[in-house]
Amino acid sequence: MIWWVWIGLAALLAALLLQRFVRVGILAWTVVIWLTCLILLRFGFATPIPASVFKLYMLIATGALALYVSADAERLRSFSRPVAAFLTERRFTVPLAIVAVAVPAAAAFSIYRGMTQPPVAPNFGRSIHPAPPESIQVHGTDHDLIVLDNPYRQLETSDPEAFARHLERGREVYYANCFYCHGDLMRGEGMFAHGLNPIPTNFQDTGTIPQLQESFLFWRIATGGPGLPAESGPWDSAMPAWEKFLSEDEIWDVILFLYDFTGTRPRARQEELH
Repeated sequence: MIWWVWIGLAALLAALLLQRFVRVGILAWTVVIWLTCLILLRFGFATPIPASVFKLYMLIATGALALYVSADAERLRSFSRPVAAFLTERRFTVPLAIVAVAVPAAAAFSIYRGMTQPPVAPNFGRSIHPAPPESIQVHGTDHDLIVLDNPYRQLETSDPEAFARHLERGREVYYANCFYCHGDLMRGEGMFAHGLNPIPTNFQDTGTIPQLQESFLFWRIATGGPGLPAESGPWDSAMPAWEKFLSEDEIWDVILFLYDFTGTRPRARQEELH
């Protein structure tokens, strides 16, 4: 947790303690909570959340605070009284003028900075398919990626009915977790894709999963963006480490579904030459 998050939590705690000794107005209390939500959502995640998700959650937080304030007539009067005073009383003329100039100026500066900031190239070469480590640990179990195979792939020929059940579970996992970014058609065009840089992988591209072994996908899904090596950055991936949310069986099932849906086959493991 970075220091910005600690600042937000400290501000909220300070407001709670201050409330015990000094009656803090509902306006100040609302502003503190809103700023705390903003800091936690903006800086509280190791892997940044998509901009669209950040805006959605802040909209929900703002709406919840607005409902809380307006649910009680006295609370609403306490909230609006200092706002009305700031806008109408002569003693606030100078601060009001400063705010009236500062707010649009800050917005204009933000737009200008975004339009004029030059692109920054990575300070080292970026690999589309970074080399995986020799082994990883998922749910406390060590996996040797050099020899790791999908334990359910052999069911495709030995037990087609069981294989179909794993495909169905993989479909459920995908549409419950993955399609928001990778999209209905697995082209990297999900509803959150426009908030990511780079955009999610297009699995329909023949240069992606058909070129990879299933162990590679297991590594990428399980460890997500935080598990990538340096060669993939700085614009690496915003994908979370799905081992925190999915079981190993669910990861293997969704891998089966990815290949089945795209009509592709995983890259075969090369036989050792003797």
